[in-house]
Amino acid sequence: MCTGMIHPNMVIDALTKGADGVLVCGCHIGDCHYIDGNERMESRAATIEMLLEDFGIEPERFRLEWVSASEAQRFVEVVNNFVKDIKELGPNPFA
Repeated sequence: MCTGMIHPNMVIDALTKGADGVLVCGCHIGDCHYIDGNERMESRAATIEMLLEDFGIEPERFRLEWVSASEAQRFVEVVNNFVKDIKELGPNPFA
């Protein structure tokens, strides 16, 4: 329900099991229904990127974006850009 519930292990697990990328979209900072969940996720993003480097996985395979439910066009753009970037990286070496 909230990006604040996403533990770094969840992202690492997905990528080490072969997912080509992980995109996490959450409420804008200051707009969290759960008060500070998105701020928690924001602080975890740096940890996730560091762990990915330790595993030899490109940090670009993970992305955190703030998109509200009313921003359908922005959501489409974020997803399309992420898919394009992942295709350029190629398949995950863990696949």
